[in-house]
Amino acid sequence: MLRSLTHSLVKAVFLLTLLTVGGGHASCTKRRCLAEILIKKEYLSQPQNDNCTHTVFVPLIEYQTLSVETKTLHIISRLQAVLVWTDPELGWNRSVYQFDKLTLPVDKVWTPELVVTNGIKTTMTPKSRDLLVHSNGTVEHTVIINAEVNCEVNLFNYPFASDNCPVAIQSWSEKGCGTDLVFGKIIMVDGSHGDWTTENVTLKQIRHDRNYIMVDLSIKYTNPFITLLLPSILIIIADMVSFALPLGGGERNCFKVTLVLSFTMFLIILNDQLPGDGQCSPIIRIHFCVCLILLVVSMLLSMLLTRLSTDGSLLSSFCCKGPVSENTGNKDLKEDEEAKADISAIQLNGSEDEGQLLRKVVNFLEALDAKTLESNRYQIFANKVDMTIFWLYSSFGSVYFIAMSCVMVKYECSVDHFDFWY
Repeated sequence: MLRSLTHSLVKAVFLLTLLTVGGGHASCTKRRCLAEILIKKEYLSQPQNDNCTHTVFVPLIEYQTLSVETKTLHIISRLQAVLVWTDPELGWNRSVYQFDKLTLPVDKVWTPELVVTNGIKTTMTPKSRDLLVHSNGTVEHTVIINAEVNCEVNLFNYPFASDNCPVAIQSWSEKGCGTDLVFGKIIMVDGSHGDWTTENVTLKQIRHDRNYIMVDLSIKYTNPFITLLLPSILIIIADMVSFALPLGGGERNCFKVTLVLSFTMFLIILNDQLPGDGQCSPIIRIHFCVCLILLVVSMLLSMLLTRLSTDGSLLSSFCCKGPVSENTGNKDLKEDEEAKADISAIQLNGSEDEGQLLRKVVNFLEALDAKTLESNRYQIFANKVDMTIFWLYSSFGSVYFIAMSCVMVKYECSVDHFDFWY
């Protein structure tokens, strides 16, 4: 009787051992055999605790900014995160299976999902097809998250812009159930990308379900300065130097018209490269507008001064048009031709005395001198006005560029980067 009871007790203990993780396969003690046993259990649901939430540790995040779309205000980021959580159903008895860890296919067990809250497009893919499982049920998994984030980057100071942009990370949680994330440290990988540089990344938390990575960005001002600001400055300087050209002959007017057309074409070509509009629209757009206005005003003033140096009046260019101006010019021309004809006739016919001939010659030369003096007087007056306009133009242009540079570098425009949570 005692022997039978002992035999039954040993059999029960043996059956109990078989009903553990080994699941009746105690004879199969290899690592792959255990993996197949765990795979057949198909634990695809989240581990359930008493409070309906499961804690997932994120001990390490590697952040990398792939590109910054200045035109659309989008940031494309890549995150590689290590996830660690505990699933007791995936543990095993070390006395039966003499190893501490094994690998399982990612799609055969439950894995947490991370999302970027303010992401327009977010994709999460496992770094490997397998994950690591420890004997106590601890699971280690690495995922790669590619996210396109809509961030209202402050571009008011472009091309000297710098700002920070949050990349909000969270997992699914609803009405007290879901996943609770606990973060560790974050490191930055490859901070230089295109025209922008990632200065620093920090991991912050507003509350348990609002975690974000604050990305500090600054633009490399060398390229936009050379392609945008420098040409506009050089064109304005060329326009200032063009005041050294004479008013007569039309060379100055032609040169200024060429500058206006060149700057207009410059704006048309660079329209697609200018940063996009936003809450803090880039002031460089206003800068280009002011430069274009300066060039057009300078061109118009040069045309008026050319007329002033010729006729001595600006009103004649507006009031005396058509036949009036034409008759005035023809009248002067006819008088000169008649005087020359009289002198020629006197010389050829010889019918007039020497005194009359001298009077006509003297009258012709006096009239010619008077016209020359009048023309010189108009030219001197126009040159004085031109010199005054040049100094006013140069002073205003210099003050404007200094003020615009200070505004671009010093002024700060505030942007609310967390409106997606509100």
